[in-house]
Amino acid sequence: MILNLDPKFTPILNQEEIKFQSFTFSGGEPHIKINPDFDHTEKVTITHRLNSFNDLGLLCITVDALRRMDVKVIDLFIPYFPAARQDRVMIKGEPLSVKVYADIINGLQLNKVFVFDAHSEVTPALVNNCEVIPNHTFIQQVLKVIGENVKLISPDGGALKKIYKVSEFLGGVDVVECSKSRDVKTGKLSGFKVYEDDLNGMDCLIVDDICDGGGTFVGLAEELKNKNAGKLYLAVSHGIFNKGFEVLDCFDKIFTTNSFKDFDDEKVEVVKLEL
Repeated sequence: MILNLDPKFTPILNQEEIKFQSFTFSGGEPHIKINPDFDHTEKVTITHRLNSFNDLGLLCITVDALRRMDVKVIDLFIPYFPAARQDRVMIKGEPLSVKVYADIINGLQLNKVFVFDAHSEVTPALVNNCEVIPNHTFIQQVLKVIGENVKLISPDGGALKKIYKVSEFLGGVDVVECSKSRDVKTGKLSGFKVYEDDLNGMDCLIVDDICDGGGTFVGLAEELKNKNAGKLYLAVSHGIFNKGFEVLDCFDKIFTTNSFKDFDDEKVEVVKLEL
């Protein structure tokens, strides 16, 4: 049984959907009314995109409603785990935000929690019964569009371990390591480096988990062109794109999934997630 809290996000096919109504009270509180006409002895999988604390609140009250209907086994698929980038305290006075979300979700006592392409190993370490779905199939689909004669670009050290696993899954696509410097107090980026002398006109696909403003990828694209790169492509599992796509016009094509939100823009190609 499937309960898709976001009606536009339906990643699990060929299973019966549980009907419900959800709304927000005038005081700001989320509410839900679940149609009880389903087999309460079956496992229920909830899918949702958590882009705000109200989204998290809707998830919490949904689990409570299902428990009160004597549903015993509940799975959850949240493709983008909120606050996953705030997975360490860099300066005094900051929260460990990912743990706040993890503690709330752990309190729901779910059977399994599925997350797509977790930002780091911190998220699955904090979330009970967590299963991470890698980005391998997503990147494989991207290569079907742009061709396999490319180099995979790791934008920084944090992405390196995952990108080598992608390369292995794809049969050994060449990987180029890169790095950047960031001021932890201001967040400003500088010092992009590409650790290859000459890319000899090869097309390059930057692979990462999240694109927010895009500053990392714009700075890296410039360095890749300085190293004689061919066409530049960008594939990010979770597309936020808070500054739009104009800032990313250095890329011939941008790819993402519908893990965070839906897009209707010719500049980005969306690969829909399926669990």
